[in-house]
Amino acid sequence: MRIVGLLLLAGIVGLAGALGSGRLAMPDRWNPWAPLAVADAPNLLTGYKLGRLVDDPPACRAVLAASGMRYAAEPDRRVDGDCGWRDAVRIGATPTPVSQPFVLACPAAVALALWERHSVQPLARRLLGAPVVRIDHLGSFACRNIGGETGGRRSEHAQANALDVAGFALANGRTIRVARDWHGDDAPGRFLREVHAGACRFWNVVLGPDYNAAHRDHLHLDRGGFRACR
Repeated sequence: MRIVGLLLLAGIVGLAGALGSGRLAMPDRWNPWAPLAVADAPNLLTGYKLGRLVDDPPACRAVLAASGMRYAAEPDRRVDGDCGWRDAVRIGATPTPVSQPFVLACPAAVALALWERHSVQPLARRLLGAPVVRIDHLGSFACRNIGGETGGRRSEHAQANALDVAGFALANGRTIRVARDWHGDDAPGRFLREVHAGACRFWNVVLGPDYNAAHRDHLHLDRGGFRACR
């Protein structure tokens, strides 16, 4: 068994070396050393590549620049000691227009672009018969604690690492609202619940109306250090 383990380890090391040197060709979407591309269909490496962007701001900006998102770089900012943002952008479109511009940390912005492309738009076309033309939100940055509690842990909103999505406008003039449509058995309700599930592929924490009353009117999406899909 020890010999088998050593042979397996040698094979993995050899494969890594071949990929890293370019001797073995592999599609970028399956190459763990290749940059993340928002246009590529998500796979098992997407989360890994997205996570690497936290420690590589230039790579994150390169991914975002190729995503079709409309944004402007924001200078780093500190507010009230431990609030503020680093390596953030002000987003005007995902490329879908948003109800108003907002600031997000770059890796969270990439997660948003992935979610919009691979979950929101395909589900809107399939379940609602029209693409989304506007994403309505309740904000991203807010210097506050989780649940607004005094003395509690800071929310990911305090680092511009979270977004609260309230609903969507469609090309056919229809609007979908989390507060109104989440619990419905019709297409809007199914759409909201499926985009909630789809967000869990790209965001570390996704909370909706089934989590608690504080989230009755929005989907909370963040790239914090915990994992939760509720």
